[in-house]
Amino acid sequence: MRKQGKRKKIPTKELQYLGARISEARNKSGLTQQELAVQCHRGMRHIQNIEGGLANPSYEVLSDLIHRLGMSANILFFSNMEQVEQEVQHLLCKFAACTEDERQIILNTLDCLADQFLSRRYTATEETK
Repeated sequence: MRKQGKRKKIPTKELQYLGARISEARNKSGLTQQELAVQCHRGMRHIQNIEGGLANPSYEVLSDLIHRLGMSANILFFSNMEQVEQEVQHLLCKFAACTEDERQIILNTLDCLADQFLSRRYTATEETK
């Protein structure tokens, strides 16, 4: 009788891509795998397996990871997404995770920054005339 053991997990191309994007987002957020695991109420080994393309995470796990890392699900499933779209989606997801008061502060801050950039650009343009 052959002993039944755990089958060796073989990563697929899709799971490797998904894991790499999660790892990238985690690193950008300055989190270790342990910190992410604790904050998402998961085991560190599970996070390692996901990032290594060895685990196919459930909807609930993906939802927790996406919300904690402030990332778009599109980034996980569409490898041909443009870099700018990824950056905008990343910011929009973080924005959506904020409270209404926090979102208003962010909008006011961005509006002020945009005014400053435009003012500098047009002031510099007038000085060179």
